[in-house]
Amino acid sequence: MSTLFPVVGRTSTGYDREQVEEFFTRARQAYEAGRSGTDAGLTESEVRQVAFDLVRAGYATGSVDSALDRLEAALVQRRRDAFVAAHGQQAWMDRIAERATTLYPRLVRPAGERFAAPERGRGYDRDAVDDLMDRLVAYFDADGDLTAAELRTATFPSARRDKAYAEGVVDAYLDRAVEVLLAVE
Repeated sequence: MSTLFPVVGRTSTGYDREQVEEFFTRARQAYEAGRSGTDAGLTESEVRQVAFDLVRAGYATGSVDSALDRLEAALVQRRRDAFVAAHGQQAWMDRIAERATTLYPRLVRPAGERFAAPERGRGYDRDAVDDLMDRLVAYFDADGDLTAAELRTATFPSARRDKAYAEGVVDAYLDRAVEVLLAVE
């Protein structure tokens, strides 16, 4: 039996194989439909937000995540190519610059105040998130070294409410930042 990705051992957990196969079958169909000029029916945002259950003897998470990253980049490139063909390179850059400016308000806030604290319980460690936000500031201000992949795979330690940011708002912000960085990479 052939598999799409490496399978972890029976004592390890990986992504649910059936869910992964269903998603990638749908993704392949959507991508090929987009190649023929019809609406792909799959967006990079959907790829970024897909989640699979963890099960024993599932697909290796790193391999699946890498494939998702490549698929997302391919969808962004296709969207960019279509936009540039219709409107020109400068219009694309103007559009991305406009999207990037939506990120600025949080970036100019002082460290420790960029996002709301969780309503209760734990959240992402505020200092770790602020360190990544400082790298994003450097990227925009001085062409600092940061990639969409680094943002996409960023993880943060957990912290108590008084030293944390709410996870949902940080994740949503990073999704937007990934979209901007992918569009110019």
